[in-house]
Amino acid sequence: MSYRDRPVVGVIDYQTGNSQSVQYALNFLGVPNRLMKTPDDLTGVDRVILPGVGSAGTTMDYLNSAGWPSALYPKVVEGNMPFLGICVGLQVLFETSAEQNAKCLGWLPGTVRAFDPGTVRVPQMGWNQVHRTSDHPFVAELPDEGYFYFVNSYYAEAANAPDVAATTDYGVKFVSAVAKGNIMATQFHTEKSGPLGLDLLERFTKLPQEELC
Repeated sequence: MSYRDRPVVGVIDYQTGNSQSVQYALNFLGVPNRLMKTPDDLTGVDRVILPGVGSAGTTMDYLNSAGWPSALYPKVVEGNMPFLGICVGLQVLFETSAEQNAKCLGWLPGTVRAFDPGTVRVPQMGWNQVHRTSDHPFVAELPDEGYFYFVNSYYAEAANAPDVAATTDYGVKFVSAVAKGNIMATQFHTEKSGPLGLDLLERFTKLPQEELC
């Protein structure tokens, strides 16, 4: 498949995100991509990535003010546009977050809680093991004990076990990846996780949509 025949990936760009790091990784992989400031930039985009650095409440304030939830819902939740959330981009997929008492997108049932600073160092910052728990095509080739790079003070608790694609231990066992049809997300930073992270990021860009129904 030539460069121009590959799906175009749109990376949502907002002040608290790490969108430029994700775009750099996509460029390194030779993936056609563009940064998106507003929902108007969705024209011509085949897949969407929501990267995240910062807090859930601030992220949701930006998404709501720019009109992203109403623009993405028919394409992603009602449609079949592949979507990847990274770090906070995973957390805001759930219903609520204890961080800033945020009401999130609610695309997946569940909530986000804070790590206990009396049990572990907060934030978790560095490499940790990721254990695959799903046969979803997004994670089907994920090594069972691969290490990925995390920076997080909060973690997701999914209400539906089948939505969980991978888990990680850090004081508690928490959701480190989700995959439900065309909706995928990682708590770890794929773009900062070396070859394994880049492989997973590239896999997201290449998965046939018919495999994600």
